[in-house]
Amino acid sequence: MPRKKKKDAQELLVEAISEALLEKKAKDPVILDFKGSGHSVCDAFIITHGNSRTQSEALAEEVIHRVKKQTGLNPWHKEGFENAEWILIDYIDVVVHIFQEAQRKFFNLEKLWADSKVVKIED
Repeated sequence: MPRKKKKDAQELLVEAISEALLEKKAKDPVILDFKGSGHSVCDAFIITHGNSRTQSEALAEEVIHRVKKQTGLNPWHKEGFENAEWILIDYIDVVVHIFQEAQRKFFNLEKLWADSKVVKIED
């Protein structure tokens, strides 16, 4: 029987973030995978949006809580909690962007980074 490949720290981080977003019913969560592109400041963006300020805040709080619980990591930087229109949670190699829907459409990070590999986060 083949042995399972052990997950690395980044895979565990992305898994914890994905689980948190699904738990709180994030809208259209995706991973933009930059590995191998050679021109990015990190390995991945995780992008999603909430239907309201309350949901966006809940998504961010669940990400921070679950990542800490499952990996022991705290964000290196976080911002945007004041108005919760665009919350950024930076784990250095992985950056989480939680928008409200209008801001996600306006900034359109998926199009801006169109040369990245896009992976939908699903149950």
